Amino acid sequence: MAKTKAWAEFPHDSKPFDYTGAKLEKAWAKLHAGDCEPFPDDADVAGSVKAAKLSVDAADAAATLQEAWRAFHSGDFQQAFELGESLGVLGASVAVKAGGIHGSHLLDSDAAKLKRYEQLVALAEVAAQALPKRANSHFRRAFAIGRYSQSISIAKALTQGLAGKVKESLDATLKLAPKHAEAHTALGLYHAEIINKVGSMLGGLTYGAKAATGEKHLATAIELTPDSPIAHIEYGNGLMLLYGDKREDDAAAAYERAGKLKPKDAMEKLDAEFARSQIEDD
Repeated sequence: MAKTKAWAEFPHDSKPFDYTGAKLEKAWAKLHAGDCEPFPDDADVAGSVKAAKLSVDAADAAATLQEAWRAFHSGDFQQAFELGESLGVLGASVAVKAGGIHGSHLLDSDAAKLKRYEQLVALAEVAAQALPKRANSHFRRAFAIGRYSQSISIAKALTQGLAGKVKESLDATLKLAPKHAEAHTALGLYHAEIINKVGSMLGGLTYGAKAATGEKHLATAIELTPDSPIAHIEYGNGLMLLYGDKREDDAAAAYERAGKLKPKDAMEKLDAEFARSQIEDD
């Protein structure tokens, strides 16, 4: 068997993001305020094992999942992905998130990103079918398809009908978890990207995209997770997509707020650094 190629490493100090042992569960609510991921204890995993009709030891799977999330939060995205992937649908949430965050921030090659997102879409599709009552089964599907869509261009994604799949999954996510901040952010960007690409009239008639609705979802994410860098970053991105230079100052203020937030894990560190780079570029 060929050895898996090492992924680009997290380029910052991971010591502040040590969630070994009981630290993970203690910090879980803050770490997952944005995606409403339930803590993977024995009972939670046992429920998923039963729902997906799997022959898996729930306690062993729970221990592996917790290690996967520790790896994710500390910036070892490859380890998080591989541990998650090894659990199939039980680990799809952490695998897709780890692979996607790493791809967005630490993969330079467009071809590599496309290949990565294709892989994540496949994982997420299976999980959404196997565990339809879990909000993140749907959200990770939307996340993976969204990243894939951005890689092939929004215009191509629209012609392939991918926008409808993203919207479908985000609606399902929010039906199950109305306070899922990351889903609100993604839905806000759904409206913003479509309007930016095809205009408000066509976007509204064909895809139901509306600027006011998009901005409302983006603002809701900030209300739910005011300490999350990505909520502010995507709010700024959404404003630029919807209004361009007319809201440039508001977008810059959003990036500045994101850059000043103290990151709780490796993902937020990458997001905060990105926000600071946007301000410096301006």
